[in-house]
Amino acid sequence: MHVVTCCEPGTLALETRDAPVPAPGEVLVRIRRVGVCGTDYHIFRGTQPYLNYPRVMGHELAGVVEAADAASGFATGTPVCIMPYLFCGHCVACIKGKTNCCVNIQVLGVHRDGGLAELLAIEPRYLLDASGLTLDQAAMVEFLAIGYHAVRRAALSAGERVLVVGAGPIGMAVALFAGLQGADVTVLDGNAARARFCVEKLGAHAAVALDADTRQRLADISDGAFFDAVFDATGNAKAMETGFGYVAHGGRYVLVSVVAADITFSDPEFHKRETTLLGSRNATLDDFAAVIALIREGRVPTDAMHTHSAALADLPDVITQWMDPDVGVIKAIVEV
Repeated sequence: MHVVTCCEPGTLALETRDAPVPAPGEVLVRIRRVGVCGTDYHIFRGTQPYLNYPRVMGHELAGVVEAADAASGFATGTPVCIMPYLFCGHCVACIKGKTNCCVNIQVLGVHRDGGLAELLAIEPRYLLDASGLTLDQAAMVEFLAIGYHAVRRAALSAGERVLVVGAGPIGMAVALFAGLQGADVTVLDGNAARARFCVEKLGAHAAVALDADTRQRLADISDGAFFDAVFDATGNAKAMETGFGYVAHGGRYVLVSVVAADITFSDPEFHKRETTLLGSRNATLDDFAAVIALIREGRVPTDAMHTHSAALADLPDVITQWMDPDVGVIKAIVEV
């Protein structure tokens, strides 16, 4: 079968490997679509700290069941999306149902080879029936589920003021699902076009560009009180620290992005506001299922978010183009 391997930072190669042989109980999935996200770009750049090369990337996965036994619950030909967070099932987090932060987690495309391949063998517990979705939509469930999980962590109420900092795909997902919860959403990003997209296509109420007047504009939008919930989806340590100052008294701050750095904040300001600080990592099967249901209901504008496509064999030639902000990629999907 064909795979695309990141051999080392800056190098992708189309290779031929033996097809996987499913272990007892595993399902063989023919991969049909793979979304490309910020993690993949970091792997390509060499700035992903939790990875060894070479690595087959790809964790936003959709496919069709190629072979499965009856006990799996999946019939041949069933369209599926794949949850790529492989959990142990017995650690302290898994016992609490928080498989998204399993102590022994292995993420496809990061800790082990992922789905930029024609076939993948995987346990059926990581598969979700994607009937009623297009393959492109099924490949978008993973990043949308991360945003859904973050919004669920914040326990938003209708009418609350929400600020989403960072309008990449995951920040966009946060903005979308916060809006569906009835929140009044403002999006802040250094890329004004991305922030405006959240207003024009995703239901956000205001877009703010990052400049010298940002804080004053955020104060004006929020009547000087700032925001009941702030979500950081920037992957930038300085932005994460700045975001503490945008949280209203009694508010919540949700760190969706992760950086390999220490984050500091003013303890007096933190206590004065009685701020609730939350980490949000990955997503659960329940989050995936909820997103699939919302897509089926037509409440997620997947067509607007999916902006670019390429064949598997062409990915080594187009990935650097997709990383150029001027190209305007929101979500790029590889067709396998």
